[in-house]
Amino acid sequence: MSLLDLRAVSHGYRQGGLLSRRGAKPVLREASLRVAPGECVALLGPTGSGKSTLGRLALGLERPWAGEVLFDGAPLLNRRGRMAPGTRRAIQAVFQDPHGATSPRLTAFEVVAEPLFAEGLDRSTLRDRVAALLEDVGLDPAAMDRLAHRLSGGQLQRLCIARALAPAPRLVLLDEAVNSLDLETQARVLELLRSLRRRTGMAYLFVTHDLRLVKGFADRCYVMQDGQSLEVADPFGPGPVPPAMAALRAAILPAWPNPRSSRQRATTAAVIS
Repeated sequence: MSLLDLRAVSHGYRQGGLLSRRGAKPVLREASLRVAPGECVALLGPTGSGKSTLGRLALGLERPWAGEVLFDGAPLLNRRGRMAPGTRRAIQAVFQDPHGATSPRLTAFEVVAEPLFAEGLDRSTLRDRVAALLEDVGLDPAAMDRLAHRLSGGQLQRLCIARALAPAPRLVLLDEAVNSLDLETQARVLELLRSLRRRTGMAYLFVTHDLRLVKGFADRCYVMQDGQSLEVADPFGPGPVPPAMAALRAAILPAWPNPRSSRQRATTAAVIS
């Protein structure tokens, strides 16, 4: 059984506000996607392709116009559009901008402890839990009383990952979670996510527009095209792929852009040095 199952979902947004007479613009057209327990599934596509909308449906933030969103075989939302508390804790998210996802007024401790306040833990036990979570993501527990926004971008993103891990989720949606980081920090955070997945067995829905980040990280891959999510068996293989995937391939810069000859490369390298 799939952990997360989006079946032929359609969705869109009204144009021009509530009082506008313009019709709603469809974004998703019978898009389907599934994530098995412990699996990492990548969802690729350029800006505006609908991948973030699909992610919002997976988080239960919106209800689709048509189709089903199931978690553990049951509807994600009830008839009132609400999610069961246990399901809400089982699905967490890490977003692209860690500064926008945290309040500048909160300490690192308060950011990570936020999902744990409902458990009614005493202060000492809560601090011990937060310290363990910070160690899990490679942060010094001694920093828990610092303002979160005093941390570097990579450290703050690790803090957001620790917050997502706090309620012991079964599925974490990574919405462009490393795209705002430099390449070195991207590699460190992706390796951290790999190790956490191996240790905990949780699943990832990895939403990104950067095909380079998928290799070696995701088990399966979908690409958004014309409002649908198309599964691609091997995004890096020699076989045919959808036009949307071919465009993402073409967008990857080569290691040395447009080299015309070895002499040109040597000359350019000498100038740079």
